[in-house]
Amino acid sequence: MGVELIHIGFGNVLAMNRVIAIASPNSAPIKRTIQESKEKGTLIDMTSGRKTKSVIFTDTDHIVLAALAPETIAGRLLSTREIVFPRSEHNDETDKSDKPVFISP
Repeated sequence: MGVELIHIGFGNVLAMNRVIAIASPNSAPIKRTIQESKEKGTLIDMTSGRKTKSVIFTDTDHIVLAALAPETIAGRLLSTREIVFPRSEHNDETDKSDKPVFISP
């Protein structure tokens, strides 16, 4: 499994194969988690002095702050994926979405 680097703004890149979740920094629990990470020394600020729009959680318990919105980062990740399959008519009947399914190589 190779390392998949994604540009997260202002010359910063992130290894997406280490990312667990991407969240918005607006809720109190996320703000508390950021503060705890700062105190532990596991916070990585990649905002280049700009407003934090994304909080990225990694599998190494590091938290990365980014100045791009979570949707933008996810879109960049999906745009790097090569295989896109349209949803088949045989999918689970509870899923009425017509969005494509993204499958990583």
